[in-house]
Amino acid sequence: MPEDVARIVDVGTKEVTDRVAVAECVVTTTPDACAKLVAGTRKGNPIEAARIAGVMGVKRTPDLLPFCHPIAVTGAEVVVEPDPETGRIRVQTTVRAKDRTGVEMEALTAAAVAALSLYDTAKAFDRAARIDGLRLLEKRGGKSGHYRAGAS
Repeated sequence: MPEDVARIVDVGTKEVTDRVAVAECVVTTTPDACAKLVAGTRKGNPIEAARIAGVMGVKRTPDLLPFCHPIAVTGAEVVVEPDPETGRIRVQTTVRAKDRTGVEMEALTAAAVAALSLYDTAKAFDRAARIDGLRLLEKRGGKSGHYRAGAS
C-alpha cells in the first residue's frame, strides 16, 4: 500500500482481551491559584469539572485522533489530587476495555483534557500555569504485554 495513504490499522484478526492503561500529568501553578481552584470559583468546582472533562475525553478520543479506533471502554477513572502547598495538581487516569486494541490513547487523552480543564480556570489566577509530564504510566493486555514506566 502506498505510504501517502491514511488508514486505520486492521485489528480484525487480533484477539479480544482485557486492556488497561494508566496515564498522568501535572498542572503546576502558584500555591495561591491552586488553593483558589480547590476552594471553587463563581463558575463552580474546577476539580470536579476536570474529572468530568477527563471522562468526556475518554469517550471522544477516536473523534480527536484520526488513527484511533473506537473501542469498547468498560470503565474509566479520573483522579485529581491538588496540593495547594506546592501549587501542583496531579491528574491520573485509568481506562479499561475489552477489545482488540489498547486504551493508551484514551488514558492519555483523559489526562490531557482534565489538565486543560484545570488550566482553563487557573489562567485567571496565574498566567504562568503549565501542564507537564503527560505520560503513560502503565498498560496491560494485548500482544505487547505489560508495560510500566520507570521513575520520572
